[in-house]
Amino acid sequence: MKKETTAEAALFKDGRDGKGTPRFRRWIFAACLALVFAAGSAVYALTAEAGEYRTAMAFFEENRLSAEGLSRADVKAVYRDITTRSFTCSRTADVMRHSVPGWDIRQAEPTPEELAALWDRNVWRKNESAGEVSYHVDWQYALDEERGLEVVDKCLLECRRDGVLLWSAAFTDFCVEGTSRFGGVTAVWGWNETFSTEETKYGWIALVDETGTVLWQRRLEHHFNWEYIGTVLRRGDGIWAVFSRGDFKDLCLTLLDADGNELSCVRTPVGNLGIKNAALLGDGYVVQLINSLDHDTALLYWLDREGHVTDTCSYEADDCEYHLTDMIEFAGQIYLSGYAVPKQNDEGGRHEIAQVLDYVFSREDYGIGVTDEELTPIVRDNYTAVLLLCDPQGGSPKTFYSVKGSLGGKLSVNGEGLLEWDAESVTTTFFSPATSSFTIGGSCKVFRYTFDSAGVLIGERDTGETVPYRR
Repeated sequence: MKKETTAEAALFKDGRDGKGTPRFRRWIFAACLALVFAAGSAVYALTAEAGEYRTAMAFFEENRLSAEGLSRADVKAVYRDITTRSFTCSRTADVMRHSVPGWDIRQAEPTPEELAALWDRNVWRKNESAGEVSYHVDWQYALDEERGLEVVDKCLLECRRDGVLLWSAAFTDFCVEGTSRFGGVTAVWGWNETFSTEETKYGWIALVDETGTVLWQRRLEHHFNWEYIGTVLRRGDGIWAVFSRGDFKDLCLTLLDADGNELSCVRTPVGNLGIKNAALLGDGYVVQLINSLDHDTALLYWLDREGHVTDTCSYEADDCEYHLTDMIEFAGQIYLSGYAVPKQNDEGGRHEIAQVLDYVFSREDYGIGVTDEELTPIVRDNYTAVLLLCDPQGGSPKTFYSVKGSLGGKLSVNGEGLLEWDAESVTTTFFSPATSSFTIGGSCKVFRYTFDSAGVLIGERDTGETVPYRR
């Protein structure tokens, strides 16, 4: 079922500590010292080099790092790179990739019968698990006579389980953009617009109980022209942590008490990075930021309890790129779900499938006649689902699991207290060059893998669910 392999993930630290170290040069004095000590410097250098090499090798052995193929200079360079937390040496990536243990989960290729059955289904329909709660938002519009255009008049939020309506709630002060369920309550967030001399967008958050009653709602007022809420978490002490970005430059963490009253707000300039996800981690948080311009989703920021940034990291490798889709804290460790794709030579307008499109367009008919049987194996070869188990302090990968032909999906903890990871296996595809929102569509089967508190794979199953694939 599983096969030991080497890690494909390499961790690169930002390395910027914000400390400037002035360097003063005394050329004449240095020249005099060189004349005086020239005779003894060579012996000292050899002794120092040997000592540093022994220290570096001891470090390699202690941390089970492989020195295979490295020269003495390489060993010392990697040792310095890691211990100084610089992570800028190119050989460091090779060492980590060949030293971090991981497991390749073998997954059977879909049979012709399975392909036929899936193709007969509505490939855009997402099958939900039994008992799963889902939300639907209906935006209702009305004419603003003063401005002569239609504006959002009301957002109707519906909560359903297995398709059965549990409750609904109407919001007139803001447009609903996101929801998250915490036990018996649902956090709802979004934005509203005000029009005066300039357009202003405010972030809003509300709390709804199991009957659809809005317990409270609050507007964030942090003196931004534009503020968007990315996600919301509830801490164990009942405090709500609201992650937002202001004016496309600041990452904000706003803390609210159980009644929605603001306790604090910490703003950190991060540039034009969007908020993808966040998770509680011990006494603080880990936040995933994305760069929509270069499609980089593998950026993580560590925040303390109040929201101050304490560390950052990103994940990449020489031959592939990582796209993170979900993360969770489980048993004191941070787990990252995502997928790897080969680095693209010509990204064009479809970042992660550029090489797939190169193949399609190279056909004599420019891909018009490409079949599912021909296209699906090529798309599957483009993806590898990955689950990284990382050090909660700095993000260094301890181990990983990978599944060929799949994309990493959601992470959750089941009723038995075990971690569940969904891997979405690409099963059917079709080429759709005339569609504006995607070029290749299809569907994926969802396989669910279960892990114990030590991160050991203890179970797997075909959920019978399907999710759409669009790129």
